[in-house]
Amino acid sequence: MTLANYSLEQLVDIITREVMAAYPPDGRECATCGDACNGHCVSRSPEAARNIVAAGASRLTAHLGTGQVAADLARLIDHTLLKPNATEAQIRKLCQEAKQYHFASVCVNPTWVPLAAQELVGTDVLVCTVIGFPLGATLPEVKAFEAERSLMLGARELDMVINVGALKSGHYDFVQRDIAGVVDVAHARGALVKVIIETVLLTDEEKVEACVLSQAAGADYVKTSTGFAGGGATVEDVALMRRVVGSQMGVKASGGISSAEKAEAMIRAGATRIGASAGVKIVQQARSG
Repeated sequence: MTLANYSLEQLVDIITREVMAAYPPDGRECATCGDACNGHCVSRSPEAARNIVAAGASRLTAHLGTGQVAADLARLIDHTLLKPNATEAQIRKLCQEAKQYHFASVCVNPTWVPLAAQELVGTDVLVCTVIGFPLGATLPEVKAFEAERSLMLGARELDMVINVGALKSGHYDFVQRDIAGVVDVAHARGALVKVIIETVLLTDEEKVEACVLSQAAGADYVKTSTGFAGGGATVEDVALMRRVVGSQMGVKASGGISSAEKAEAMIRAGATRIGASAGVKIVQQARSG
């Protein structure tokens, strides 16, 4: 097949059909530990895990329950507070908890980026903010401007919301350009972009399309949900998204993840980042488990 002979819409359709045809109803069990990790579990096959890292992987799935695993889990969590009524005191507390538990980032609304950056200076915790949040219906040039300003104020990761209506209307070129506008701004400053596809509003075929377009636009992650659309992350969606993007992108599970058990399930399904407002609870449960 010569890709140049196909339009973007045709390519998306081809990939969608291929992935949906191959998508298994259940995860394959690992001969080592009985879990759906394809034989590469960190806890019981450390040599296999080392080989994967040596091949270039930056993240691995790990079981919860020990101190070391809990620490690893913390580094996968974006400690999140995106409520419209969040106060300065709450943002400061969020940052203090992130420093204490060494979370990957704090995820806050753009207005709180300067404060979070100030609170986290000199730490290993990044500042993440949201773009076009929570509807994704903002004009592309506005999203790009919001991204630029947020980065100038101290953000190092951007979680942008896809234009859901445009996607469902089949305007794939527009959706890709919308994402690419933010990606170009972010990558010019060495920042990462996670594309929120809002899975609860999409069919499985549209989820595949959203992932393909995000990857084509150069994004670093695809993310399940805003948490504001009436649904959150599911294991099935995370597994589907991982299957579509392969090992080339990260997958962030977000929305409704309030326990170590749920976080573990998402990681086993393929998530490499967890968005949660209950990050402290998740880590404490992992350590005590």
